[in-house]
Amino acid sequence: MSEYILNLLPVTEAEKAEFEAIAPDAVHVYAGRRALTSEQIAQATVILGWPRPRDIKGAARLKWFQTMWAGTDEYEGEGILPSGVIFTSSSGSNRQSVAEHILAFTMALCRRLPTYRDAQRDHRWEDHGAMKTIFGANVLVVGAGNIGATFAAMCRGLGAHTIGLKRTVNGPIAGFDEVFSIDHLDDLLPQADVVVLVLPHSAQTVGLMDEGRLSLMKEDAILISSGRGSVLDQEALARTMKGGRLWGAALDVTEPEPLPTDSPLWDIPNLIITPHVAGGMRLELTRRVCIQMAQDNLRRYLAGEPLKNRVR
Repeated sequence: MSEYILNLLPVTEAEKAEFEAIAPDAVHVYAGRRALTSEQIAQATVILGWPRPRDIKGAARLKWFQTMWAGTDEYEGEGILPSGVIFTSSSGSNRQSVAEHILAFTMALCRRLPTYRDAQRDHRWEDHGAMKTIFGANVLVVGAGNIGATFAAMCRGLGAHTIGLKRTVNGPIAGFDEVFSIDHLDDLLPQADVVVLVLPHSAQTVGLMDEGRLSLMKEDAILISSGRGSVLDQEALARTMKGGRLWGAALDVTEPEPLPTDSPLWDIPNLIITPHVAGGMRLELTRRVCIQMAQDNLRRYLAGEPLKNRVR
């Protein structure tokens, strides 16, 4: 029986033709996330894109699902994906976008740009003194995956010493001067000038950066969180910064999202908050890489070869 490929990716007409050339014998159906029908879900043997978890539960014929995002936690709850389904992600598709966002955070804080923006808003011409550089700085990246390695390479290009942490270390990783297991986090935090959190949500990462670990950081260090908001204890961060510790911080992810309007984080002057916009499809580069990843895995799937970015 022919594959029924339900494609929810943001594809152009030319890219639709590319998918159909890869799988000429398949039924190709294109739909938007909110325009899915229960019949389309029920018929699909392959789904590419970002279906709502409640919709995918009805995919009785599903054999392979590739999400258009790097994060997979919304599909990993009990009973969401049918048993036996191959599950792959688009991990790495937004590496450039998120890494650039983290770098922008870092440089903005080093140069006190939030402070100067506040002064501009109040029409105040003021010199706020010393600044920082990442040239010669120790940059600690907690989560040495695609995004972390891309950011680290950018920092190395600007003269930083880069250290990566990951769950399992199997050798050197491009972009990092040193790589250690995450068990070394407490030893390395006191040495870091910049600490970047790019970890996924999991039982092991929830609350990892708690008050105790924040206290291990240098008083004038910079903290950036751009993985999942659950990794960082936000109340502890607010207390830490209100107590005068840390040069600055930046969050692209929070817990919950949106960040409640009464959160004390909003009013900390040397803290930058962006509403989870570092990644997504905001760059054409990201969209195109996501499409290419899906096409590559579709070729592999049809040929019976191992799929890339397999989650299960």
